[in-house]
This record gives sequence, structure tokens and C-alpha cells, in this order.
Amino acid sequence: MPGPEGARVNPTHERGVRAARGHVRDASKPNHGAGLSTRSWDVRPPHLTADLEAEVTLECGWGRLIFGQTFASHEALVRTVADEEPGRRDICLYVREPHVLVAHAPQELFIDPSHTYRKWLHQHRAARDPVRGVVVRDLRSERDADAVNRIYTAAGMVVAPAEVLWANQRTSTFTYLVAEDADTGEIIGTVTGVDHRVAFNDPEDGTSLWCLAVDPQSPRPGVGRALVSTLLDRFKARGRAYLDLSVVHDNEPAIGLYEKLGFVRVPVFCVKRKNPINERLFSAAPAERLDDLNPYARLLADEALRRGISVEVLDAESGLMQLTHGGRSVQTRESLSELTSAVAMSKCDDKRLTNRLFVEAGLRVPRGAVATDGPQDEVLLEELGQLVVKPARGEQGQGITVGVHTVEELREAIRLARTYCPNVLLEECVTGRDLRIVVIGHQVVAAAIRRPATVVGTGRHTVRELIESTSRRRAAATSGESEIPLDAVTEKACADNGFAFDDVLPKGEELEVRRTANLHTGGTIHDVTEKLHPTLADAAVRASRKLDIPVVGLDMLVPDVSGEQYVFIEANERPGLANHEPQPTAQKFIDLLFPATRPLPRGWEPAGPSTDHRAADEEE
Repeated sequence: MPGPEGARVNPTHERGVRAARGHVRDASKPNHGAGLSTRSWDVRPPHLTADLEAEVTLECGWGRLIFGQTFASHEALVRTVADEEPGRRDICLYVREPHVLVAHAPQELFIDPSHTYRKWLHQHRAARDPVRGVVVRDLRSERDADAVNRIYTAAGMVVAPAEVLWANQRTSTFTYLVAEDADTGEIIGTVTGVDHRVAFNDPEDGTSLWCLAVDPQSPRPGVGRALVSTLLDRFKARGRAYLDLSVVHDNEPAIGLYEKLGFVRVPVFCVKRKNPINERLFSAAPAERLDDLNPYARLLADEALRRGISVEVLDAESGLMQLTHGGRSVQTRESLSELTSAVAMSKCDDKRLTNRLFVEAGLRVPRGAVATDGPQDEVLLEELGQLVVKPARGEQGQGITVGVHTVEELREAIRLARTYCPNVLLEECVTGRDLRIVVIGHQVVAAAIRRPATVVGTGRHTVRELIESTSRRRAAATSGESEIPLDAVTEKACADNGFAFDDVLPKGEELEVRRTANLHTGGTIHDVTEKLHPTLADAAVRASRKLDIPVVGLDMLVPDVSGEQYVFIEANERPGLANHEPQPTAQKFIDLLFPATRPLPRGWEPAGPSTDHRAADEEE
């Protein structure tokens, strides 16, 4: 069987595939004595290597899998690993004497600090309690492959050309599974399986698991477990003996999942090539206090370092850094830099001024007024029916109350907002989806729908317990930047939807536990850049020009991202760029600061906005 387009497979691979087609072993009898994979110090037994395909590599798109047991010498293996392409991550595993291999090229190679776990498939039993609301299926198209790459990007993994993933799926060697949210149809997880018997006529009948990733924005628990369990089912049905996987030594949540599923440690090691992608694994941090940065600053620091830009952390707690390349030096605080003037920053900081400027530019803003504590406030409430009450200055959704209906609620909301700013805005409560558009250099770089924190009922746990468990998952996915507070605002949002903290939420029912979609209070963000209507993109660019600001996050409420209707809510002079995967926000930010540098090539790029403002810029 020839290799798929884009995949490099050993030319003698076809013989191994023919041999494997009729090979189904007794899965109840693990092949413990084979020893090629786990006894790396032993001499290769001739009876195990006689039919083994030679020097096998598999093209995965993000890099190659290099099977060390198919190489007769370290010299040949070093030459193969040295062929790694820029921007990719090759993995060499099942190496005979990996420490000796590294000694052949210590400046180029290192032993990956990961553990290998194995599950003997004769011990596997199909799950009796499938994960509710999650459907695990095969990857079916290049469109599915695009969704897989979006999840890879959100998980900080290397992406792969969609055509390579799809071509590989049509072979017997690869099995790509995706997890689909049964309610929304969105792909929220993925895993890759490799059949070693088909790949190189493995006498041990082994298989391996790669690239397990779950969308950190998904509220569904158990997605990873469902993917791994399904892959185990598939390979057991083929009569294979075991499933191996590699996991970084300090990834405690993943290790806990694998051990719970019955995986055990085995003495198998991976060797990788030293490159910018792997740098964290083989060298100390290139800047002091880098590990103390929050995810928003760390994303930018990592992108700068990949390009050879030096990073000096001036204050880790605030994200203040100094970036230097050649004779140019720029200070940044997350996405705020010296390129943003104090005047531009003040235009965003004061929401009253922001609204006046937007109206002057012909942009749409909600009706509203400044709170007076007099009868005018109650008249406005009666006229509009419900209000949004928020501090005139502030960020991260602090002090905002949405859906104020009564005079008593109005007074309480004003009191809360005044704890953050003495001036309070009363605005029309506009319904719609919460849209964030990131504009860098007066070009739309990313657009995303922000959704309020939501929990999914199990039929056994209270709303309070569900909030606590969901909050822990959000915190883990964002390095502690996103958590759902158990405060009066959350309690009121639950009550407005008919539930108290101590009520048990019915199985499968979703409950919004916050009224605002702020990420710091547990909200999630979902990329919609390619669906963005040109009118919305144009309004965002016009707003950035009116504010005269190089980097800005613009918040709108829209009925539909593919439609023309919108209302501006506010502008953020320091938008979080770490929440817009797979769009290249960090790359575009560093491009703005250091235009002479270039990022590493990527195997896949997401679709951009539906309009391109570069032509308009040139006309001006």
C-alpha cells in the first residue's frame, strides 16, 4: 500500500501491510517476551527483526514519528533525526540505548523528559458509562482536520497541514478520532492512534497514542477519557497487544487520567532534536522570572524568544517586560506597549469618552446616561425596561450588573459599580452575542464570541458543586487566570435561571451561572474570525483609527457575527492575546513591534476575516 500524499513511509512498507492484513493475534495473551520496545539495552534478537521494516518514519504533519527499533545503527538514526524541518517537532522513540544515541550528537539531541505509559489491551474493558453529550467518531474530512488544528493551537501544540491529516486517515496506519459535542456539533477533542503492526510489521503487535487534546473552552467533562477509551476499543478489536503513550513528567492531570484507565509506566524513552519549539524541555529559561509571568505576557515572551528577541522581565506580577532586538528596545505590559500613547489609553479607559468618540465616527453605541442618583435614573429604567449598570472606568468585568429591572436592583447595582469608580454608566440592555474583535496595526487579526460561564448537570451534583468543579477546570486550562466566583452575582444569575446553589441540576441541562462573558470570571471564548461580516470588521478598524491606538480589543453585541448589526460596548487598550487561538495574535503583535523579524513557519494557518483592510490602508 503506497503512503498517503505528504507522508513519508519506508518503501518496503507495503510488504508489512500485506503481512498484517491476515494477522489477528489472541489479545488475551500479551507478547511479554518480545522485548524490542522495552529492553533497549539488549542485543536485537534476529528472530524479532527478520521481518521488521527498515528505517521507518511516519509523516504526521506536525513532524515525523521515527521508530528507533527499525534502525540497525545509531549513525543512521542520527542522520534521520538531523533531517527535521524548521517549525516542526520530530519524535524518535523505542531507541536502543537512547543515552548512547544522544552521546553521538549531544549538541543536537536530548532525551525528552516524558514518561511512557502502556495499557495491555487484554486488560481493557469497554466503558459501561459513556460520557453524556459527547460523540466520538472518526475524522471525516479536511474540515474536521481544520477543527483538529484549532484544538492543537489552543493546547499549545504544533499544527499540521489539514491535507496530511486527511490523507493519513485514509490509511490503515493512522486512526484519527474526534470528540463532538452532541448539542452544538462542535469538535471539542481529538486523539491520534498509530498501528505499529501495519507501520513496520511490529512483532510485538504494539500501537501508540499521540496528540490527545481537548478544547479548554468546552464545559463537557470526561472528553479525554472518552477519546482514549474509544481508541483502546479500536485497537483491541484489531487484536493488538498494547497501547503506548508519552506524557511530560509534570503533567499530573494527564498522568492521573492514564493511571485511572489502567496504564502503567514502562522503560521507553523519546529522543528529540534541539530546536526552538523544544527549548523549554532541554534548557533553562532564557530569561529570569519567565515562569512567573501570567499566560498573556508569557505568550508574547515565548514568541519574542523564538525570533531571537531578548526578553527582560521587569515586573512579573504586572507582566512588564523589555524586548530588545538589534538597536531597538520596547517595553510592554502584556499587549500594551510604548506604541500606545497615554492619550489613546485614556480614550479607552473612560467609557463615556469612548462612546462620544464612537458616535462622532458614526459608529453605533447603546443608549444611556451617567447615573445621577435622582429621578432621572428611574425614568431611564422605566423607558428602556432593563439596564446595564457599569463603572465608567474599569476592566475585567468588575462592578458590572446586567439585566437590572427594578428600582431596588438599580440602586444596588449603582452601589456596586461605585466601589470601582465614582462615575457610573446606565446603558440600554442590548441583547445579542458578546463579540470581541482584536485589531493590531489597524487590521483585524481575530474575532471571537465570548460566552458566560456555564455548567452542565449530572443529575447528582448541586449547582454549587458543578460551579466548583468547572471553575477548577477553567483555572487549570488558563494557569489560574479564569475562575467562577461563588458570589452574589453568580447566585443571582442562577436564580434568574430558576436554580439555587444547593439545587441538583438535571443531567445534561446547561445553566449559565454568570450574566457577563468575561474570561476572568469563567467565561469562554470561541473563534469566529472567518465568519466575521465585512461591516463588523470595517467598524472595528474605524474604531481603532478613531481611538488612534495600535492594539485594541473592541467589544460588540451582535445578533449574528455573519450579519451587519452591532452595538459597541467598550474598547480595551490591553486585550488578552492568549485567548484567541488559532489566530496568530502574538505573532502579529511582535510583527508590529519588530517588523524585521519573522516567525517560524507553520504547517497550517486558520482562515482570516472575511475582509482585508490592507487594500483600504494603501488607498489612504
